[in-house]
Amino acid sequence: MSTDERSPSERYANYRRDRDFPVTREFESLYPFPLDEFQRHACHEIEQGRGALVAAPTGSGKTVVGEFAIHLARSTGRKCFYTTPIKALSNQKYQDLVERYGAAEVGLLTGDNVLNGEAGIVVMTTEVLRNMLYASSRTLLGLGFVVMDEVHYLADRSRGAVWEEVIIHLPDSVTVVSLSATVSNAEEFGEWLATVRGETTTIVEERRPVPLYQHVMVGRRLLDLFASSDVDAAAGFVKEGAPVNDELVKIARDDFASTRLMRDRRSPRKGGTGSPKNTRNVGNGRRVWIPSRADVVDRLDREGLLPAIVFIFSRIGCDAAVSQCLNSGVRLTSTDEREEIRAYVEASCRDLPTDDLHALGYHDFLEGLTRGVAAHHAGMLPAFKQVVEELFLRGLCKVVFATETLALGINMPARTVVIEKLSKWNGETHADITPGEYTQLTGRAGRRGLDTEGHGVVLWQPGMNPRELAGLASTRTYPLKSSFRPSYNMAVNLVNQYGRETSRELLEQSFAQFQADRAVVGLARQLRKSEEALDGYREAAQCELGDFMEYAELRRRIGELEKGASRARRSDRREETMSSLAKLKPGDVIVVPGGKFAGYAVVIEPGYSAEGPRPYVVTAQRQARRLAMIDFPTPVEAVARLKIPKSFNGRNPAMRRDLASALRTRTHNLTPPPPGRRDDSSTARFDSTPVDREIGGLRADLKAHPCHACPDREEHSRWAERYFKLHRDSETLRRRVERRTNTVARQFDRVCEVLMSLGYLSPDGSAVTEQGQHLMRLYSELDLVAAECLRHGLWDDLSPSELAAVLSVLVFEARRPDDAKAPRLPGGRVKPVIAEMVKVWAGLDSLEREHHLDFLRQPDLGFAWAAYRWAEGDPLDDVLEGIELAAGDFVRWMKQLIDVSGQVADAAGPGPLRDTARDLVRALRRGVVAYSGLAED
Repeated sequence: MSTDERSPSERYANYRRDRDFPVTREFESLYPFPLDEFQRHACHEIEQGRGALVAAPTGSGKTVVGEFAIHLARSTGRKCFYTTPIKALSNQKYQDLVERYGAAEVGLLTGDNVLNGEAGIVVMTTEVLRNMLYASSRTLLGLGFVVMDEVHYLADRSRGAVWEEVIIHLPDSVTVVSLSATVSNAEEFGEWLATVRGETTTIVEERRPVPLYQHVMVGRRLLDLFASSDVDAAAGFVKEGAPVNDELVKIARDDFASTRLMRDRRSPRKGGTGSPKNTRNVGNGRRVWIPSRADVVDRLDREGLLPAIVFIFSRIGCDAAVSQCLNSGVRLTSTDEREEIRAYVEASCRDLPTDDLHALGYHDFLEGLTRGVAAHHAGMLPAFKQVVEELFLRGLCKVVFATETLALGINMPARTVVIEKLSKWNGETHADITPGEYTQLTGRAGRRGLDTEGHGVVLWQPGMNPRELAGLASTRTYPLKSSFRPSYNMAVNLVNQYGRETSRELLEQSFAQFQADRAVVGLARQLRKSEEALDGYREAAQCELGDFMEYAELRRRIGELEKGASRARRSDRREETMSSLAKLKPGDVIVVPGGKFAGYAVVIEPGYSAEGPRPYVVTAQRQARRLAMIDFPTPVEAVARLKIPKSFNGRNPAMRRDLASALRTRTHNLTPPPPGRRDDSSTARFDSTPVDREIGGLRADLKAHPCHACPDREEHSRWAERYFKLHRDSETLRRRVERRTNTVARQFDRVCEVLMSLGYLSPDGSAVTEQGQHLMRLYSELDLVAAECLRHGLWDDLSPSELAAVLSVLVFEARRPDDAKAPRLPGGRVKPVIAEMVKVWAGLDSLEREHHLDFLRQPDLGFAWAAYRWAEGDPLDDVLEGIELAAGDFVRWMKQLIDVSGQVADAAGPGPLRDTARDLVRALRRGVVAYSGLAED
């Protein structure tokens, strides 16, 4: 709308806005497009001196608000820090800001890189800012604004606490601008920010900048997920509860019917298809054809839906998808595009050591990119991932097969997002993705300024329920939950800076405690209602003859004592049974008293362990089985003996047959005891135990009570039983309220008690000791283990390579520890030192259990050999050959090892260990590890 076309009221409104917010007007003039209303609103709030929380969908342009904070800082002569959760995001934002303001005005601090750290604009990871705050760094002088990008990362289990530490400890004079993905409790988070930081405005934008259309690819067809009759879905802005496409429901029904038909063919019932004995309706039996990954890419290309990100929740699956496309002859690029891609890749990777290219899979990587396809996952070399991201942004890479880590902040919007399966491995099991995860993944579809619409496509899988998928796609439930908990390093830093009492009060300001307190409000309300209901139940149970609640208490007490006595008798019988099984020897003939293997059996191996007896036996029916306690409801004893051949093998049918035959012969003339026979001595002693005498006395009191003769006794009893049940529930609620009140502060107290017992804090916990000063510089997950190893001198006199091996156990953590093989360890002093480190951990683990803490995971030895060989200077190919790690994982763990080595050097103080640790950092930072400095996440 031109100025002439505006009404007088609109022109006046614009004039007032420009007059009241001159910095926003100046900032907006720098962009070729007008700001959205939510962006302008946030800028106005910040210009008025308030903090802001902006929660908006991926790709909506919320980073513009962060850039306004930078602009305002420059206008007012103050500094602005722009923090991100991962190094890759910091590097990306640094490049963006350098393009706008020039390299002289922008700094970068990520741990790996220190570039112009005293600049007016500094991009950094959140951990770096946290460490600055604890060290009272001079770099903080003149700081006016902190932008916290991707602030929803504070829900991250392993690193989320850092965000809360920063928000709590930043000086009051600093304005915090928080940028978050869409979360369903943004108002709650904003309320906490206002409590901690002062005036903070929460701005929630739920509408996507580009409409998103949801589809399901069924065979070769691309069907809409939602019914065309739904107006919102048809416009690309689906609402919760939108109706599902009827055709998908029919396909699901037919697919289910075909599965039933296949099962019936494998396991036919009696009678033919037309027989009355087989009357189940199995539908038309049509099964859905599942397209290959190359077929999916081809269909997307023909529909004009590229570029696309295909989410496959497996690194191996992503690499396999690229190989499948190459083997199928997929080619999505023109000759000119291929030449441009090749030139860019060769230029970007020219500094990679030539000898390492084969180990890194460089040539296959280049071949895939020149055809327009690539993988993107954490196992790739960071430099390769950076190349893929840049080529995708340029529109030269058309399809990226990625794991869900791509959804975490990296700027890679696409026209289409494809989700191959709706379940993924969560570290323990295969679990369905949540509505929040689905929203994050599909949020990348639709490039603002390039696409008029985005598309989310889910591939049809057998057994898929379209209504459940529609629920995923339309639900807007993604609550932000705090993962905050005080660590040992945090505790010593806080006590050193604020003292223990003030530190405790600061921690009570955490979002974790804020959420716990809000939950307590609901529980307390529920508790009040329960107490009111208890009064009503007590009144309903009143009796004219006497105090009925007293009578009901006698009945309740008798019932509890009888149950307890019954449990005790069962426990005694179980102990007798375990004792009898412990006496068994190989060759004993027993009568198995219960279970499906009841009858005579010969013991091959008693199988007694700390977990309980599991005798391995051969039955008279030739079965070799390891029995469990469930098979022995009563004690057993040997009724005969049988010689077991030394070479007996229970898996050999002939040997089982011969032994079973000998068993039947040996027991031919024996009479087995009747099943379920019990020693009745326990019942004979029934009236002689103190508990039984107490029950007898209570029964007498019950009969003598005046309410025993009440004609409405059972009616009163029902009300009394309701009273006692609700009373138990109320006590449980009361305990929950008590547990949630001051939870973070109580946990901090337990952490301090551990540190006091080890001498890191003074006996009263009010000051940090000399040993605690070392712990202040150790930020790793196993901070206390590292501090104890330093204290005991375990790393003194080690060479740099040996130090690399032993420090690696503090940083490395196998993706699936249960599947890991026995680790290979270097010789020399490494093995005994690691053994001592594990002992240190075990002692601390025991101490933690005494104080009801669980912070320190067991050291993982799986990277020690690789760390040692790399520090020794071995080629990358040789190092990777000896471990089951991808190149990207290797580089990431090396970066973390370098980080911890630097921390150890700082914590050790002047001396040989500091020199060795610094020599180690230099030895590790070579080849692909050094090259990946700017791209590592």
